[in-house]
Order: sequence, then C-alpha cells, then structure tokens
Amino acid sequence: MTIQELEGIRKQFEYYRMIVDKTVLVLSQDELNQKVNVESNSIAMLMRHITGNLLSRFTNFFTEDGEKSWRNRDDEFADGVYDRHELITNWDKAWNVLFSTIDSINEENINTVVKIRNQNHTVAEALYRQLAHYPYHIGQIVFIGKMIRNEEWKSLTIPKNKSKEYNQNKFENPNSETHFVDDYLKK
Repeated sequence: MTIQELEGIRKQFEYYRMIVDKTVLVLSQDELNQKVNVESNSIAMLMRHITGNLLSRFTNFFTEDGEKSWRNRDDEFADGVYDRHELITNWDKAWNVLFSTIDSINEENINTVVKIRNQNHTVAEALYRQLAHYPYHIGQIVFIGKMIRNEEWKSLTIPKNKSKEYNQNKFENPNSETHFVDDYLKK
C-alpha cells in the first residue's frame, strides 16, 4: 500500500460515513430504533455495532489487538431504545478515532503488522477488512431507512432512473483525476 492509496481508502471511509449521516438526518429517534421484525436490527443497533467496532479496531491501532477486552460486541446488538444524541455523539467519536489513525499512517509505519483477534494483518489488510465490513452494515442502514421512509426517501447517491443523466454528465466533462467519491463529499 502506498500513501496515495491510503488517501483513496480514507475517502472511501468518508463516503460511507456520509451515507449513514445523511440517512440519520432524515429519521426520528423512534425510526432509528425501529425494527422490521424480531430477528432484525434497528439502525441504532447497527450504528452501535459500527461504533464499537471502530473504537475497538482503531484505538491504539499499532500497539494493541483490534479486539479490545473492554468491547462488548453482543451488547451492541441488544434490544433497546437508544438516544439519538448519544448515538450520534458516539458515532462521531468513533469515526474520529478511525480518521486520526489513518492520518497517523506514514512511510515509517505503513508496513507494520497489526493484530485483530490475535491474527496478523498488514496495515492494508486491516483497513481493507474494515472497508468491507462497514459498507455491509451501512447498506443495511440505508435499506432500513428506505423501508421506513418509503415514498419520502431521497436518494443518497445516483437517484433512481437518473443513471443515464449522471453518466452523460460525467462523459461530457474532461477526464478527471478526482476520486469518484469527491462529488458526493462536496454536497
């Protein structure tokens, strides 16, 4: 992994965080805690899980195992009514830990071996592991938000039935060196 690739990875994390932030903005506290059925998770539960995972994986990233003894993963999925303000405060804190960690990666430590559940990972493997994990749950969050809001839902990316216009706009402009998420992060 290069520092340039790391910048792209950071943008990907920013993009996925933005997707949840936009979803949370349009939902009430009750909607954040709504479950589709007994076996499903609420958006609040999924946010608590991602928050716990972020804090565990990226606190003392280079010196401690990414699965911390203080983390209670099962509690992240516990049924309950979770306060919107507390969810967002913890969410912000956890993402800040990730971004601080990414920003601390440099030429001297980029090849460090880190551990997750006592298994060795390169820095790149650890980041890619989480870059695959979080979008899995973020897709669930968006899907639940769409089900709750139904016709009131506003697309967070390319609007439904607008792909042709979106692509046409991209191809009408000069070739760009920007990252594909830059358009979304500007909004």
